[in-house]
Amino acid sequence: MPTAEALAPRAIDILASLVAFDTTSRLSNLALIEWVETYLDGHGVAHRRVPNHDGTKSNLLATVGPAVEGGVVLSGHTDVVPVDGQAWITDPFVLTPKDDGRIYGRGTCDMKGFLALALAAVPDLVAAKPRLPVHLAFSYDEEIGCLGAPDLIAMIATELPRPGLVVVGEPTDMVAVSGHKGISTFTVTVTGKEAHSSQTHLGVSAIMEAVRLMGSLSALAERLESDADPASPFVPKHTTLTIGLLRGGTAGNILARECAFQFDVRCPPGQEPLKILEPFFAEVAAMDLALKARFPQIHAPAHDDICYATTNRQAAVKVMAPQIRALLVIGAPNSSNSRRLVEVGQAAGCPYSMLIQRAADIDWRALQGAGSIGLTAGASAPEVLVTEVLDAFRARQTEAARAMTAELK
Repeated sequence: MPTAEALAPRAIDILASLVAFDTTSRLSNLALIEWVETYLDGHGVAHRRVPNHDGTKSNLLATVGPAVEGGVVLSGHTDVVPVDGQAWITDPFVLTPKDDGRIYGRGTCDMKGFLALALAAVPDLVAAKPRLPVHLAFSYDEEIGCLGAPDLIAMIATELPRPGLVVVGEPTDMVAVSGHKGISTFTVTVTGKEAHSSQTHLGVSAIMEAVRLMGSLSALAERLESDADPASPFVPKHTTLTIGLLRGGTAGNILARECAFQFDVRCPPGQEPLKILEPFFAEVAAMDLALKARFPQIHAPAHDDICYATTNRQAAVKVMAPQIRALLVIGAPNSSNSRRLVEVGQAAGCPYSMLIQRAADIDWRALQGAGSIGLTAGASAPEVLVTEVLDAFRARQTEAARAMTAELK
């Protein structure tokens, strides 16, 4: 195998070609995939696509070496984040070396640089006739939720001999990272009763009540830090809890009608955020009862509240659950509000309530004979996923109509 110095010029040439493709996640990556396929064909490397549901994007899997267990998977994503609104002084899709010794372009680091290095090594890998395989696994739509990788992983797991190692070339300052914490995000909205600040007996400040809740979260964050596992490989070692957004109040002399804040919990493996937050949830429920007992006229948050999307969906699921035979909730497995929608559907009487991440997760056999199907999504689910699921149902309906037409003929 060549040295890094010998590999670099070849990799830079390849990187220039990869950067030239605008593979922002909202666009197709097929032009880049076609370029890579042509490159691999030139070196006699077999490859296959793993496309999305409508064929507008695709993963790519290629193998150098024998079809045996062991070896390594070199994995990276082909999409990049947008350049919109950024003050680029060079064309982001033209690889540009500068006097500081660095090379600039969208995706040079995250993560077309790794793809270029992997591809640059292909000629030498082919010539070396390795005893164990080297797999190249390039995915799509990582930047908007790792949408392409699950299908690619499934193909590797079911159709390839088990690899011995997977290297994902994300930028980590050249430090090997073997895992990361999970994240759960929560939004809390407190509704008070407005009154002049001199007449505190006539109202209640949502901000003052929210401060109490945030104080409890701050104390919990300190306890989590003190309970850190000394053997944890993470930095920091403990589960973290931080409040990142805060909004509320109308004026300095008015008891706030509303205050909303958002916090996240990031847990190492083996810890459950919902379990950690059980005392906090109990405190929120007690505060809710106390405020409504004192001021029965306190009503739900306004529709433009930052958590309205969640409460609105729950209310809608409660209404439609008794009228449907199946409910699909689009959302990530670590999304607490998505999982809650499944629970709400089940509690409201829907026989089959299921969380899916994308169209490929739909269990069509389970839906046979359902008749009426409800569809909703977690508040943070990307619109592209909702569209994908709707398109899958449309395609399914078209296929069924064609089959029925054929039978009638």
